[in-house]
Amino acid sequence: MRACRREPVPYTPIWLMRQAGRYMREYRDVRSNTTFLDLCKTPELAAEVTVTAVERLGVDAAIIFADILLILEPMGIDLEFAAGEGPVIHNPVRKPADVDRLLEIEDVSALEFVNEAIRQTRRALRPDIPLIGFCGAPFTLASYVIEGGGSKNYVHTKRLMYDDPGAWHALLSLISRGLAKYLNAQIAAGAQAVQLFDSWVGSLGPDDYREFVLPHTRSVISNVTPGVPVIHFGTGTAALLELMREAGGDVIGLDWRVRLDEGWRRVGHDVAVMGNLDPVSLFAKQDALREQVKRILDQAGGRPGHIFNLGHGILPETPVENVIALVQMVHEMSAK
Repeated sequence: MRACRREPVPYTPIWLMRQAGRYMREYRDVRSNTTFLDLCKTPELAAEVTVTAVERLGVDAAIIFADILLILEPMGIDLEFAAGEGPVIHNPVRKPADVDRLLEIEDVSALEFVNEAIRQTRRALRPDIPLIGFCGAPFTLASYVIEGGGSKNYVHTKRLMYDDPGAWHALLSLISRGLAKYLNAQIAAGAQAVQLFDSWVGSLGPDDYREFVLPHTRSVISNVTPGVPVIHFGTGTAALLELMREAGGDVIGLDWRVRLDEGWRRVGHDVAVMGNLDPVSLFAKQDALREQVKRILDQAGGRPGHIFNLGHGILPETPVENVIALVQMVHEMSAK
């Protein structure tokens, strides 16, 4: 929390995206008895895997176990997590009339299971471990809704964006209003910081980001409960960093495709940064991993406001002992 506020810290804090996940045996044991969606919707289990990851790894923050797509169901989206396929949306939005059938999220009572998981997790965590809530960012969620699942080229998404800007902005405005309510409910339940995941926004160029994305992301961030740090994260965003900063956030996430010192300079040293180890580095030998950690810490230069993280999530095949070693390296090598 101090790093989010760019205050001095005794060592560089670290947490990892997807730190509760299938690379960890404890998670697989829980997951073997339930579906992914049921795991997300069962507060006791979501809290268990969240807390287990923190205790196993020794990281400095927890992030609630959930999924960015959960907010889509209350909007009238038919969502399924198909085995081996990932998320599948059975009623994608492809034309303006499809936008009109979506539901306004008047309140987030349909997502109360997330808030209850946050409350249970907060009670189970050590008091000095902060809990991060999160949501998908408007563009990434809209892309899922339009594509119907994953995509390489986002043809349906960009076609709607270019062909009918009015329908596009109506869709993202609808999503953004719901996201602000969702994040604030998570904060009320006990989340002490929140993160926006814009995992797919790197598919856009700067002009399209400014016109079609920035106003909506800014709307979400500006409506978050004042005083709660917001982490604004994306991947493949080296061309968008200044615009992401303009959209808002107390902490800007940097992936491994940009040097940390260059990225921080571009977003400005009056915000904190998070990042930016390549997740594949966790497959390297210890000496090589240590060199990667040293490089990032050297680029941060001890400036207050650096939170160490991967440039994206932990990969499923990652050896858990390498993740634990990374956490220890960051703590030891950055200790003042």
